[in-house]
Amino acid sequence: LHLAPQWGLLAAVALADAVLNHLPDPASLALKWPNDLMLNGAKAAGILAEASAGGAGAIAWLCLGIGVNLAHAPDVPGRATASLASLGITPPSPEDFAARLLAAIAARRAQRAAEGFAPIRAAWLARGPVPGTHLAIRRQGAEIAGRFAGLAEDGRLLLATGDRIEAFTSGEVA
Repeated sequence: LHLAPQWGLLAAVALADAVLNHLPDPASLALKWPNDLMLNGAKAAGILAEASAGGAGAIAWLCLGIGVNLAHAPDVPGRATASLASLGITPPSPEDFAARLLAAIAARRAQRAAEGFAPIRAAWLARGPVPGTHLAIRRQGAEIAGRFAGLAEDGRLLLATGDRIEAFTSGEVA
């Protein structure tokens, strides 16, 4: 079960793959750990990954919930949101986008099966924050601030806080 967070990151990379086909400027896309896809700094998609433990620490089941703002972005107090349409892009139909997203997930699953998690991690890092970027993570009512220090090999967020590197498996990045 400790590998379950990798699947959320795999889904984020696959989602970015699917969205990139629609963007005139690939630099407008970024990933925010652990579960958001950003367009020009505004949230355009989110992923919820849930799993249950099976025998010997394996994953018994995994569910990925993915919401993508294609034609409309909801108003969320305190958060900028975007959709493909709000960027002047003609959005695909939900069915066409779902087919493209499922194909991207299948491709990234095959890559993970053949090569392990490292290429997924590298693809996420290529679209994630620049190392050294100030981040704050909220967990259980507390906020911990530091500088983005990458992703651990298992997908945990690495945050440099003072003279140490802390690894996080969950939380919300502010």
